[in-house]
Amino acid sequence: MELKKILAGIDGIKAKGDLDIDITNLESDSRKIKKGGLFVAIKGFDVNGNDYIKDAIKSGAVAVMTEPDIDKELLKVMVKYVTVIVVPDTRLGLAISACNYYDNPSKKFKLIGITGTKGKTTTSFMTKKILEKQGLKVGLIGTIATYIGEEKLEDSDRTTPESNKLQELFAKMVDAKCDAVVMEVSSQSLKLNRVAGCDFDIAVFTNFSEDHISPKEHPDMQDYFESKIKLFKMSKVCFANADDLMVAKVPKMLPDAKITTYGIDNFCSLLAKDITITNSYVDFKVKLENRNERVKVCIPGRFSVYNALAAISIAKEMKCSAENIKVALEEVRVPGRSELVDNKKELTIMIDYAHSPESLENILSAVKSYTRGRLISVFGCGGDRDSGKRPLMGEISGRIADYTIITSDNPRTEDPQKIVDQIEDGIKKTSGKYEVVVDRVQAIENAIKMANKRDIIVLAGKGHEPYQEINGEKFPFDERIIVNEIIDKLDEKKK
Repeated sequence: MELKKILAGIDGIKAKGDLDIDITNLESDSRKIKKGGLFVAIKGFDVNGNDYIKDAIKSGAVAVMTEPDIDKELLKVMVKYVTVIVVPDTRLGLAISACNYYDNPSKKFKLIGITGTKGKTTTSFMTKKILEKQGLKVGLIGTIATYIGEEKLEDSDRTTPESNKLQELFAKMVDAKCDAVVMEVSSQSLKLNRVAGCDFDIAVFTNFSEDHISPKEHPDMQDYFESKIKLFKMSKVCFANADDLMVAKVPKMLPDAKITTYGIDNFCSLLAKDITITNSYVDFKVKLENRNERVKVCIPGRFSVYNALAAISIAKEMKCSAENIKVALEEVRVPGRSELVDNKKELTIMIDYAHSPESLENILSAVKSYTRGRLISVFGCGGDRDSGKRPLMGEISGRIADYTIITSDNPRTEDPQKIVDQIEDGIKKTSGKYEVVVDRVQAIENAIKMANKRDIIVLAGKGHEPYQEINGEKFPFDERIIVNEIIDKLDEKKK
């Protein structure tokens, strides 16, 4: 595609060189640039793309996009070899360029965006399942993986991909003739323009609570919230949780947006009533096709009702039948969300992605309500992320669980001991029994050793993740596998 066509719609461009040249690839990672490529130099939190311009040119870049503060000496060198495009914001420039390069694929199917502090993944899987029951071909992009129908294209390393990767995935979904794409939309992707240029048909805001406050994410809760509501400004039809204090304010904040509400406790358009929660499912009544229907979801907990209501809101907008909604919601399963691990000791061991104060409180409270024995909580907090939530989560587990094992999660570049110390500061405020075991495998083993068949062990924080990130390296760490390896090892010792 001609460079000038790729740049269409980007404001404030200053260019030096030929804009009629043909571009064959578009990347913000210099290592991926091939001959005929456009390299977009993005300033990241840790690296500056300008430092890799020479590498990109050596790899075959024929054009480079950068920002006005580029070093003037470097600019003089660049114009001798490549076309240089200077734009006010290279992240936005990359997003718009990618939309153009891949021929605006999001306009060729129904694009459904789901944002919120928690519930994005479960709601997206529920929505995908319902739409497929209705006979649609559906793509999914989110925290766990990217799918086209039942085919998993790749595991995810972030909730929402970088804009050029996102548009490439959309193009594949167009080629596969997807009718709809369900997508988790993170606050970071909205703040950093990864989804700029996307044509959202439907958007959902599930809830809002403390998370992602750190130097590399959001400086404060206001910035986090304002990033989230950008999705509603981009979408034709929106659905909001009427029971969430902050989300409930959005309709008045955006009077021009078409926003419909759902909930349990407050006045709303889609209301769940007569809720029953057990240790293996939740069911409730909701109006479908002008009559009250009982809906069952095999993911226990009150939060599952909210996720189901969000998915039902989308399904009704997409004209799905009541029967397809009911069957799909009863069948849906989500990796790493209230997921029970089969094991030969027949212990009840649940893996859940809960990694924020509210999500940890939700899962522990839900499990506590139906535990016949003890609730044993095993969790940690990720490094290089919001440190303020660590003592809060310690206090929550100490208050709800019968026994807590504080351990490591993804320490990233932080000292794991420092992280668990901060969690321990919170649990000390409670009378909860606990121990600290920094090694997560050993922590899981300790929980298994102390548990009996009446107890429930909740392994919180990792969920679907098959790795543990330490000092920039990801090591294999699938808790489903680890649980059974520990049980096998303990059995061997008994022999």
